[in-house]
Amino acid sequence: MNRIPLVVGNWKMNGTRASAQVLLREVSAGLDPFRHLDVAVCVPFPYLETTVRELNATRLAWGAQSVSEFDAGAHTGEVSAGMLRDFGCSYVLIGHSERRMANGETDVIVPLKTTAALRAGITPIICVGESLAERKSGATTEVVLKQLDAAINGLDHAHLRSCVVAYEPVWAIGTGLTATPQQAEDVHEAIRRRIASVDASAAAALRILYGGSVKPSSAAELFSQPNIDGGLIGGASLVAADFLAIAASADQHLGK
Repeated sequence: MNRIPLVVGNWKMNGTRASAQVLLREVSAGLDPFRHLDVAVCVPFPYLETTVRELNATRLAWGAQSVSEFDAGAHTGEVSAGMLRDFGCSYVLIGHSERRMANGETDVIVPLKTTAALRAGITPIICVGESLAERKSGATTEVVLKQLDAAINGLDHAHLRSCVVAYEPVWAIGTGLTATPQQAEDVHEAIRRRIASVDASAAAALRILYGGSVKPSSAAELFSQPNIDGGLIGGASLVAADFLAIAASADQHLGK
């Protein structure tokens, strides 16, 4: 496989500055054995300065959980891609299911945020996924590809090759329900096929992460699927031992 695996921790709105400092130190200290993958954490905005201080001389990259579609101006409460770049962010989450549901991050807004991140030299992690009702109705592929098409609409091939996609089935996040590895693989394969219809070389290099409540116990089987290139890790990223165990699975099953 010519795709470098990627494991990203999404802390969501959790922790304190003190606990963030401890977690960053524990995770960065445990990464040395894993030389075959990229690892990053997406932290709440207020902890970016702490993150820069703790990680500046480590292998662990960092990013943010959202970004404004605007580069500057009268947008109180928003954070621009340029501001994130000032804090050394390599990644930013765009279109996460929680942002889509609670913050109006629609298929109109997602491509604007994607291009804003790319202009600033930040890798967008474009999140797509279906609800339980959509899964039960057989609309999974239709919903996911519609979200994907909206996100990449208008991107030139160079920018397309700079993106990461994360498939996060909404129904499998914090619900006790789980997608089987084959269900996840089927969607990842559909995503790669759609990208291939636009740019075959971009599709071959595209990293597609799985974000459906990955745990140490499920990581190995998920990462054994041919089109799963890593994980977008939620709750398990808040426990250093769990996050490092998932990274170890990615290193073992994807990185050789």
